[in-house]
Amino acid sequence: MIILGIDPGYDRLGIAILEKPVKGREKLLFSSCLTTSSKETIYSRLLKVGNEISNILEEFTPDALAIETLFITKNQKTAMRVAEARGIIMYEAIKKNIPVFEYSPMQIKMAVTGDGTSDKLRITKMVRALISMAPLLENNKKGPEPSKPPVKPLLDDEYDAIAVALAHSAMYRVMNLK
Repeated sequence: MIILGIDPGYDRLGIAILEKPVKGREKLLFSSCLTTSSKETIYSRLLKVGNEISNILEEFTPDALAIETLFITKNQKTAMRVAEARGIIMYEAIKKNIPVFEYSPMQIKMAVTGDGTSDKLRITKMVRALISMAPLLENNKKGPEPSKPPVKPLLDDEYDAIAVALAHSAMYRVMNLK
C-alpha cells in the first residue's frame, strides 16, 4: 500500500509518500516541504498547492491520502487559509478516486508515540525510529555516490507528514484486523 501523508498548509505544506508492505516496516519513498511566498496572492499560493498535489498523485499513485485535521489557532484568517488548502488537497485526491482519511493531531501523536500529548521532538525521534533514516544520513556524511543524488535534511513539516502517513498505516492495520 502506498500512503500520501499531508501536513496541510499554504505557506508550508509537508508531503510524504510511504510504502507499507504486507509484512515489515514502512519505507519512505519521498518527502518534501512545499513553500509559497507571502508576496504572492493567496490564489497563486493555493494554485501551487493544487498543482503540487496533482503532480505527486500522478507520480506515485497512492492508495490513500492521510491528512491532518484542521488545528484551530488564535489566528482565524490563517485557519481559514489552511482549510482552503486542505479542500484543494482533498479535491485532487477525490478527483482521482483516492480515499481520504483525516486524523487529529492527538490521533497522530498516539499512533506514532503512544502519547497524545507528545511534542515535536518526540514525534521526530519516533519517526526516525520507525522509519530507517540511516542511509539518508550516511549519504549526506560521505557525499553522494555517482548513482545516488544528495539527500537533504528533512524539515519539521516533512516529519509531520510522515507521522500522518504512519498514523494511517497503524489505523489501517487496526481496521483490517476487525
